[in-house]
Amino acid sequence: MKYIFLIISLFTAFTASAQKPDKHWYHSKPTRSNMGIDLDKAYASEYVKREAKDIVVAVIDGGTDVNHEDLKDVLWVNTKEIPGNGLDDDKNGYIDDVHGWNFIGGPNHTMVGGDNLEITRLVAKWDQDYKDGGDINDASYQFYLKMKEDVQKNRDRALASYNKINKVSEVLTQLKEMLGKENPTAEELENISGDGNMITVLGKGIAKMMKQQGTSFKDFEEEIKGQADYFYNKANFHYNTEFNSRMIVQDDYSNSSERYYGNWDVVGPDAGHGTHVAGIIGAKRGNGIGLDGVADHVKIMVVRVVPDGDERDKDVANGIRYAVDMGAQIINMSFGKGYKWDKNIVDSAVAYAESKGVLLVHAAGNNSSNNDIKGNYPNDTLWGGKTFASNWIEIGASQLKKKELATGFSNYGKDNVDIFSPGRDIYSSIPDNKYAYFNGTSMAAPVAAGVAALVWSRYPELTAVQLKEIIMESGKKIRNKVILPGTSDKIRFKELCRSGRLINAYNALKLADEKTK
Repeated sequence: MKYIFLIISLFTAFTASAQKPDKHWYHSKPTRSNMGIDLDKAYASEYVKREAKDIVVAVIDGGTDVNHEDLKDVLWVNTKEIPGNGLDDDKNGYIDDVHGWNFIGGPNHTMVGGDNLEITRLVAKWDQDYKDGGDINDASYQFYLKMKEDVQKNRDRALASYNKINKVSEVLTQLKEMLGKENPTAEELENISGDGNMITVLGKGIAKMMKQQGTSFKDFEEEIKGQADYFYNKANFHYNTEFNSRMIVQDDYSNSSERYYGNWDVVGPDAGHGTHVAGIIGAKRGNGIGLDGVADHVKIMVVRVVPDGDERDKDVANGIRYAVDMGAQIINMSFGKGYKWDKNIVDSAVAYAESKGVLLVHAAGNNSSNNDIKGNYPNDTLWGGKTFASNWIEIGASQLKKKELATGFSNYGKDNVDIFSPGRDIYSSIPDNKYAYFNGTSMAAPVAAGVAALVWSRYPELTAVQLKEIIMESGKKIRNKVILPGTSDKIRFKELCRSGRLINAYNALKLADEKTK
């Protein structure tokens, strides 16, 4: 019976998450029960009637489904490249980069799927540095030992969880075999005959919840499979110091200045996250399918640098430089990590984007952490704090209700987070012409990037710095107390971000109009 509670808790968590708001909830005006961004008002305003210019937004992520029904008409196309001819037609160093580039692919169409976390890479490096031991009184050696212990503990936990999930899968398989059905109904599960054994009890329990939540057995089975994959990847990639993905990429990883590696496949093995992000920004508006993206005059450039694991600084830097060189005006970066490898190379790329007038929109992270205290990379602090990137905007995640405006998972920071944007229960595209609700600052950042693109398309004379200032100054001021992420404490919203505001599309357009006049 020891797996009954695990199955019930997984099913309860899954079905509870199935109760979602309207797919465009955050497009509406902000009210106490629905804190939207006034996007509908923006599109009904005189400001969008101005002549519009397409804005190229680079989605630096884990890959995007370029054939998705809601995205294929809004993709950036490198018109100087002839698709599939195996030649670098535009002589930019990247062969067949029609919709962007994949910096975590290798020759012969090989792909990085899972990868280490940065802490694991650091431990693997220090394993070599300290292979003959170290001074027990040395602070660096003590830090290494602590990190090594953390990596091993997390790997052991992941393996244990993976084994438990596999047991759950076995129970579900037994239920299907008993009934001779791949997707049994609630009624069929209820009518299982037996003497009260675990399988019978579980079948009846799952049937009850299926009825309550209106979900299927197959849905739950898919969730279990997802959980198994999650823990498998944590054990075999994230916390495995023996795994090195650069054997796939075949670059010179020690050379952070190397730029020309990877391949043209911007979809990759798992484009769920990137496809969702791209849809939030610019899914085709008014086509009667899926969703309406935030921006209507946008072209999505796809740059793949994020594996299932932590992105590498070298790839991030190259992704930014590629996007800038190929004409991106806004770069969305819905990724981050708690450790750095070569921050200088990323700082150099950020400074390069700043010099070219490109706006960088970055997700603040999902650890309920204070970014003023705990490091979150990449960030706008350059060269060890000697300067800050004026073209960088850091986004926290909000949700529906005003009194609970900051999501429980969002990172925050009075100095290091600029503004909040909707990031919970966000409906968008996923691969194979499907759609889903996701949560995260990863969703909040593209909402902000979409608003930036909407404003810039109508007021192209603005600079990236001016656009950032407009977004921050025009947000809806939140004066009340909210729940501090990760706690039950109440705190003034202005303590969570520099602006103390929630992004507002209509106000941003209005302020842009005033400033350009």
